[in-house]
Amino acid sequence: MVSENLEEPEFEIIETYDGFEIRGYVDTIQARVVTKGMGYRNSTGAFRRIASYIFGRNDESRNIAMTAPVHMWESGDSSIMAFTMPSEHRMRDLPKPTDSGVELLHVKGEVVAVLKFSGLSHRRKSLRMISKLLSMIENNGLVAHSQARLAVYDNPTSTLPFLRRNEIIQPIEWDRGGEYGG
Repeated sequence: MVSENLEEPEFEIIETYDGFEIRGYVDTIQARVVTKGMGYRNSTGAFRRIASYIFGRNDESRNIAMTAPVHMWESGDSSIMAFTMPSEHRMRDLPKPTDSGVELLHVKGEVVAVLKFSGLSHRRKSLRMISKLLSMIENNGLVAHSQARLAVYDNPTSTLPFLRRNEIIQPIEWDRGGEYGG
């Protein structure tokens, strides 16, 4: 996966703060896999399952273009991985996954705070970055809600760590107008 050649979810930069930015994302469709257990140690299996779906393991044996980033987050006692489907697709025209563990769902547009970082994106570093972003959000009078997500843009097996592009994406309350609600 090389992010510069892949479609990314559409967003608008709403505001820039020292160290992070506020973005408004449009509605998307995601393919998700939920894995029992915390952390990203099961992420290879989840990645393969979603990749299999987009590379033809679906009811139409149809390929779907790869996008970036890959999103990962924890919810309860599970880990979730998601790929965003290319914007040209609507739910009705996407093939159905043949793997019952791959779920397609609409994701409503949202306003988020984003902290960019390079290097490795292992769980300990990601949790440290989430904590850093939450502090910056609070220090700027903003309010976070729901789970932060790790967004990984580059292939960790072929991209040198210092060249990797990663982000922590934290949904926030936002009532300053605009089309993104909040």
